[in-house]
Amino acid sequence: MRAEKHSGKKKRKWLRITGVVFLLLMIAIGAYIYNVYSSLTNAVETMHQPIDRDQSSKRTKEVTFENKEPFSVLMLGVDERPGDKGRSDTMIVLTVNPALNSTKMLSIPRDTRAEIVGKGFEDKINHAYAFGGVEMSMDTVEEFLDIPIDYYMQVNMEGFEDIVNAVGGVEVNNNLAFSEGGHSYPEGEITLDGKEALSYVRMRKQDPNNDFGRQQRQRQVIQGVIRKGASLSSLTKFDDIFEALGNNVKTNMTFQEMTEVQKHYKNAGKDVQQLQLNGTGTKINKIYYLIVNEEERQKVQSELKDHLEVQ
Repeated sequence: MRAEKHSGKKKRKWLRITGVVFLLLMIAIGAYIYNVYSSLTNAVETMHQPIDRDQSSKRTKEVTFENKEPFSVLMLGVDERPGDKGRSDTMIVLTVNPALNSTKMLSIPRDTRAEIVGKGFEDKINHAYAFGGVEMSMDTVEEFLDIPIDYYMQVNMEGFEDIVNAVGGVEVNNNLAFSEGGHSYPEGEITLDGKEALSYVRMRKQDPNNDFGRQQRQRQVIQGVIRKGASLSSLTKFDDIFEALGNNVKTNMTFQEMTEVQKHYKNAGKDVQQLQLNGTGTKINKIYYLIVNEEERQKVQSELKDHLEVQ
């Protein structure tokens, strides 16, 4: 009888211990989730920067993420310096289609000659940012590609290395051996930290493909950041990641819209198709431009329109 009582007490004791451990574990998980959520919302609040721009004339109604409608984003990599608004050194258009589970990524060469909407003349497309900031850049790219540009994401290129470091570096497949900024880049699979990644995406003069080669490297690093940021190994680095994003990224997308994209569009990021805009280099009044002929422009326009399901 005593043995049974003793055994019963031991079971109850272990049940209490197990219960306490489980409770502490749940509290720890809850605290972790709260910290992640708190850090994320703080970062998004810092990132969120609305713009003074009417709805695109190329859309009849606003995009509704709940209905899983295709949308577009203009990514601007901007070199900002004290006393200088800077230029958009990098311009990438993303179109996202959840029904097709795909994303198309088009790099626009910065020297592309285009009409600067709001100025009434043609110039290098990246000068639109210097003339009129994000709004003029979006309007100019929208007119050039004849598609709606729904959102923007502006990345401070000087702080880009912080983002790469926050995710623990990125892996890329380099097809050209070169040296830049005191760093050497052999051919093949290489891992880059923040400083190495920044020099990697900026190199242009040594590449026989010139700006097109640089665009490819930019897309490689961006995809590398996305892959690492979405991986389980990044969970322990969320504070660093959110801080780096908050300090260096601006967007007109709200926190609610970001959560809707994560909920309804996450599979679209698994298939990223890279597009290229080809042109011919020439000098006009001693200034270098890339001239994209109408046939090439219409070909790219048609592919993006189909992906966005717009006419």
